[in-house]
Amino acid sequence: MNMRKNRKESLRGTVVSVRGSVIDAHFSDGLPFINNILRTGENQEMVIEVITHLDSRTIRGIGLTATGGLAQGSPIIDTGYPLQVPVGKELMGRMFNVFGETIDRGNPLPKMEKRSIHQPPPDLARQSISSEVFETGIKVIDVLSPLERGGKGGMFGGAGVGKTVLIMEMINNMVSQHEGASFFCGIGERSREGEELYREMKEAGVLNNTVMIFGQMNEPPGARFRVGHAALTMAEYFRDDARQDVLLLIDNIFRFIQAGMEVSGLMGQLPSRLGYQPTLGTELAELEERICNTNTGAITSIQAVYVPADDFTDPSAVHTFGHLSSSIVLSRKKASQGLYPAVDPLESGSSMLVPHIVGERHYRIAQEMRRTLAEYEDLKDIIAMLGMEELSRDDKATVRRARRLERFLTQPFLVTEQFTGYKGKIVSLADALDGCDRILNDEFSDYSERALYMIGAIDEAKTGEAQ
Repeated sequence: MNMRKNRKESLRGTVVSVRGSVIDAHFSDGLPFINNILRTGENQEMVIEVITHLDSRTIRGIGLTATGGLAQGSPIIDTGYPLQVPVGKELMGRMFNVFGETIDRGNPLPKMEKRSIHQPPPDLARQSISSEVFETGIKVIDVLSPLERGGKGGMFGGAGVGKTVLIMEMINNMVSQHEGASFFCGIGERSREGEELYREMKEAGVLNNTVMIFGQMNEPPGARFRVGHAALTMAEYFRDDARQDVLLLIDNIFRFIQAGMEVSGLMGQLPSRLGYQPTLGTELAELEERICNTNTGAITSIQAVYVPADDFTDPSAVHTFGHLSSSIVLSRKKASQGLYPAVDPLESGSSMLVPHIVGERHYRIAQEMRRTLAEYEDLKDIIAMLGMEELSRDDKATVRRARRLERFLTQPFLVTEQFTGYKGKIVSLADALDGCDRILNDEFSDYSERALYMIGAIDEAKTGEAQ
């Protein structure tokens, strides 16, 4: 791709058709490369990315900016390189768009190195093979669905079950403890959410360790489709050059797939199953495979994944599942019962939850919890029809344990203090395991379920009950 930089003059062409965000352009002196950036408009303000070559003289591109006012016959110039974003430590504490331009009304950036957003994933030889647990301070995640350092964790859920709140809580919990760079990538994000998040992080004093990059909902699909690649290019600098660990939070990976679907439709490609683009698997892999653990550092990614109509067989959810080392499934049923975070402990899981990584005790407690909660789920129909009285003594004990576990796995969040009135808590893995183990051993069978609801460590139940 850098071959084009050796030309003394940029290639010049003419726009031959404009259909929404799709631009066809004719170049008589040779074609721009795929992914090259073209500029057109009165002040060269319109940015087009080359997607395909239609013939030996014509390209088809997608607009990364609005194309209103562009006409047939307009001149168009090949810049000679793909979309590039700045990289360096000066990015810290700033907010960017897909072009690497600041959108926080702060001071201009100094002159910085720029890199193409289209980078290959690290070679297998450079990737680290060690597995370490990445603590979040959230009980239900650390105990039942631990995240992997340098791995990818997904938060699955329909609309309104708490994905963004959980992501914001993780930022709060981890940026303050996390030594390294944190990135928040908003794909198809509402402007309101981005502005609120920026303000809250500034107030919490964690913004200086964070880089934010947004492709907002009102932007063209081409810009939303590339914002994840731009964020990864910036994050890779901190992993590979600065040799730091990076925490990358993506909200929402479904909107990346959705933007790809819009681009595919605009380009005239035949849709695949349920209207998704035929290249869905490849596009998602190009993004996800760049997120990994190398010998110099790790990019640990936590991704919110919207599940259309709560259907986990949807191709977008199925393809995303395949890339993840841990899956956190949010349940509308749990949310309706007031059990927040609304994580379904039986549907969620992690490849890290094996004895040789988390240890025998953690593995044993997690398996025992799953068994207890699964038995309670099976008993719910009997309880609904016949009542608790018809259960055996052992079954009654199982129900008591399960209900107390469910309530202990709730947790007050720092980011929701103003709405709930509960003071936010960060709970260490040791405290979370200790609490679950003691509930399984019936130490709290005489305590009311209410005493275990929305607390941090288990000993708070005793002080709460005493009051």
